[in-house]
Amino acid sequence: MGKDQYDKVESDIMTHGHNPYEIVKGLLKESVETLGFHENIYHLLKKPMRVFEVSIPVRMDDGRIENFTGYRSQHMDILGPTKGGIRFHPDVNLDEVKALSIWMSLKSAIIDLPLGGGKGGVIVDPDQLSENELESLSRNYIKKITPIIGPQKDIPAPDVNTNPKVMGWMIDEFDQLRGYNIPGMLTGKPVVLGGSLGRLQATGRGVVFTIREACKVLGIEMTEATAAIQGFGNVGSMTAKFLHELGVKIVAVTDAKGGVYKEGGLDIPDLLAFTNNGENYASSYEKAEPITNEKMFSLPVDILIPAAIENQVTEETAPTIQAKILAEAANGPTTPAGDKILEEKGIFVIPDILCNAGGVTVSYFEWVQNNMNYYWKVDEINKQLEEKMLTGFEKVIQMKEEKGCRMRDAAYMVGISHLVKAMDARGWIGEKDRTS
Repeated sequence: MGKDQYDKVESDIMTHGHNPYEIVKGLLKESVETLGFHENIYHLLKKPMRVFEVSIPVRMDDGRIENFTGYRSQHMDILGPTKGGIRFHPDVNLDEVKALSIWMSLKSAIIDLPLGGGKGGVIVDPDQLSENELESLSRNYIKKITPIIGPQKDIPAPDVNTNPKVMGWMIDEFDQLRGYNIPGMLTGKPVVLGGSLGRLQATGRGVVFTIREACKVLGIEMTEATAAIQGFGNVGSMTAKFLHELGVKIVAVTDAKGGVYKEGGLDIPDLLAFTNNGENYASSYEKAEPITNEKMFSLPVDILIPAAIENQVTEETAPTIQAKILAEAANGPTTPAGDKILEEKGIFVIPDILCNAGGVTVSYFEWVQNNMNYYWKVDEINKQLEEKMLTGFEKVIQMKEEKGCRMRDAAYMVGISHLVKAMDARGWIGEKDRTS
């Protein structure tokens, strides 16, 4: 790629604003250059190897048929079958799914998992569906992507607005189509169907492992630290639970409907009990003051945790952030403009492709258990998760120190370097491709 073409990538990022696919391509390009690899490596990484778009007709409860659009992106299977979640959200789009699949490849590479990156999504607001309609959508989606998935090809999992119940419907549909049980075809399913103990808590637990290590780097005592969390779904709530257990004072949480704040610290066990049945939003919790998302970002806390969706830390919100650590529990929560401001402010960023890799790690453990038909105790799973997350964190810190760069750049370079080793071993690249 010549300089003019590289400049076009940068221009595209500016033109497309917060387009996650343009953002990830720009970060890949920068990391390939910094590592001294040939531009051919960037070309191998920048596009998913396969993208699938499907139409999903669903008969609604009133008798009409509505046709939804779904996607599945498979980035790279050089290390093993692709792996990644399925999200149901009205803002799902093709570029988002492609970007998420690339991030999954990098996560697996950083944590040293024998998996590639995949991601899926359906354009839908699940809150507008009845349970029967949601089940029909889930089954029909998996039916449409069945030709390209399976335990040795591509392994789906839960993501935004999907959960073990949805995974149960999906695996049942897949098994009925195949005519026999295939528990390893997806992960994050109910334990009774071969799901792993600890999977539901895994992403939040992994986030907290990385926060703990970042606190050590910065000399922050966790029992004296404060935190605020954007998003109180599975990841945000589990992060809150485990931080609270380590003595961190959580002063604010927000969700899609608003937020709550308490200067002396929220009663996290009580808040979790309040939201546990899925009917109550954290923002309707009456034992704390209301707070807006914008105000929450500006609180003088030690740890800020975006655990919602993409593009939340922007040129508008980043200047107000006072936290010492930004832990990206969500995928792609920070835009390039927001990232630049965080760097200028000296905020320690735990990038998403490291911070939230606990989910795919325990999904990998689930897949391994399915293949063995032998299941581990939760203590063993959590021990192995901690080991994987700490090893990944150490590799990124070492790269950061070696290159004198940001944590995000270091994480990308660790992931890319691992993928390049696999490319070399398979004969995809030659000596000239490893040097610029």
